[in-house]
Amino acid sequence: MVGSRGMAESGGRDRAGGVAVPGDREDSGAPAASGARDRSAVPADRDESGAMAESSDRGESGGTARSGHAGDMNAPQTAASTPAPRPADAAREALRAARREALRAEAEAAGARRGRRTSARSVGSSAVSARPGGASGTTARVQTAHDMRQFLANAFRMPSVADTADLHAATDDDTGTDTTAREAERTEPRPPAPASPQIPATMATPHRDTELRRTFPAFPPREGSSADSAFAGTWWGNAWVDALEQGALDVKRLGRGRGYADQGHVDAITVTPGLVLAYVRGSRPRPYRVQVRLRTLEDADWERFLDAAADRPGHIAALLDKELPQSLADCGVPLLPGPRDLAPQCSCPDSGHPCKHAAALCYQMARLLDADPFVLLLLRGRGEKGLLDALSRRSAARAARAAQEGSPRSLPGVRAAEALAPRQLPPLPMPLPVPPHPEQPPVYPAAPGGPDPFALDQLATDAAARAHALLATGRDPVGELTLWQDAVRLAAARPGSGLTATTRTLYATLAAATDRTTADLARAVAAWRQGGPEGLAVLEEPWDPPAGRFDRARPLLLAADLPAFRPWRNRLTHPRGHVQLRLGRDGLWYAYESEPDQDDWWPRGTPDLDPVGALTGLGTPDDF
Repeated sequence: MVGSRGMAESGGRDRAGGVAVPGDREDSGAPAASGARDRSAVPADRDESGAMAESSDRGESGGTARSGHAGDMNAPQTAASTPAPRPADAAREALRAARREALRAEAEAAGARRGRRTSARSVGSSAVSARPGGASGTTARVQTAHDMRQFLANAFRMPSVADTADLHAATDDDTGTDTTAREAERTEPRPPAPASPQIPATMATPHRDTELRRTFPAFPPREGSSADSAFAGTWWGNAWVDALEQGALDVKRLGRGRGYADQGHVDAITVTPGLVLAYVRGSRPRPYRVQVRLRTLEDADWERFLDAAADRPGHIAALLDKELPQSLADCGVPLLPGPRDLAPQCSCPDSGHPCKHAAALCYQMARLLDADPFVLLLLRGRGEKGLLDALSRRSAARAARAAQEGSPRSLPGVRAAEALAPRQLPPLPMPLPVPPHPEQPPVYPAAPGGPDPFALDQLATDAAARAHALLATGRDPVGELTLWQDAVRLAAARPGSGLTATTRTLYATLAAATDRTTADLARAVAAWRQGGPEGLAVLEEPWDPPAGRFDRARPLLLAADLPAFRPWRNRLTHPRGHVQLRLGRDGLWYAYESEPDQDDWWPRGTPDLDPVGALTGLGTPDDF
């Protein structure tokens, strides 16, 4: 009966769809009994009518065979009397075959990791030996079920690091490679990680610069800078420093910040409207992030600034030369910050206002303003290109408006006959009356390095007198004088006589202007006071007078009990050589005095038509 049921089962499986079982394998040579072992690996499911596989298992264990048809159990069972397989049995057999293939693949992989191989024949023989006995067959089924649960549990698990290491080890064992080098690599000590993070040389991002964002490279350290000297080189840079120092609460922090700036601890500076940003190296490896805020200007402030800059072309030229004129900064727009306008902020734990890192950034900003004052305008809200474009448009508009206003306007046309018609012009108005005397000029104050106020007063008084004479008489007698005559006239107009303390400077200036000495000028002034231009001519120009008047002078002198004077050209000299009479071209006699026999003649007295009368003012007749 065992044999007939095995045949019936094998026949039923073949008719159920021709699924190959392990007992049919030709390459392994395992007996057909291995099929029973494979079936026992998965518990059989029972259906409502009682599965044929269940009756087969009971028949093999010694139980009574059940055929599913009523009849005598001892009747011979033939192939023709075996019932036809049901579709459920065929599906179960197909599922069992698929599970067997999966278990076989899992077993081969497990054997490869453990380094041992299990032949298909030994597996088949152990299954056959476990089938007749109830205990051994149960153990095999339990083991198979456990392996299936392990397979299903690990089917969707991601491989871990240990699994990867085991897989590499198994691969090395399978390929026969030497694993000594790999073990040495795993056991070799690795170098320790660096203690501090790698800080880049600069944290600036100049590639992100735009019209309203500019990045400036870090300044090099300064040598020879003292705390007493001015930090900046321009007046606007020092004004920035004054705003920082006047608004600071701690002088010591300012000193340390200035030292940081001198040592070059400030990284590249980024300037945007209302914000200055930089990284400052402190005591820690990583630099601190420092920013300084400043209020931007309103549109109305910018309009006033542009108007003030466009009013004077020199302002635009100064800005292009990287200079900030004082008058432009004082146009009513607060370009430079005040003591409380700077708002610093730092990532360091110091709560000072400002901390030394923020102070260092502010000091470096002063050096940046020295190099380019447009940085201050950018910080206030406008970029360099935008400002220059606005100034150009405003200047062009003003020039066009001025040209339009200055162009001649079209006049209404007039007929030629009307324009050329004879007409009588109205009489001119009567001139204003001439003032009785010229007014006194204003007093000129003395200024260091300026002109002499005394000389200015002298020139102003003389100009007023000449203008009054020209207005009253219609002619300017001074306009016909030479340079020397005019210098003598100016010196003679000053009150006083000789080279006094008040006239010495004036005489020295006029003498130097005419290439004469002060003594010559003093002698000429005496001649000018004696007879004006004619008296100066008598002093400097001897001439030969015609016969008559000059010849009658000697008898007149003898008649006045005077000694006989020696004649020479237009001059009559006393015999002792201390008195002299000179005849001018105007017919007047001019008296001169000198030390006896010294030929140092100086004008004296008043000119007169009578030679005796010209000598009257020089002394008594006994003196002659």
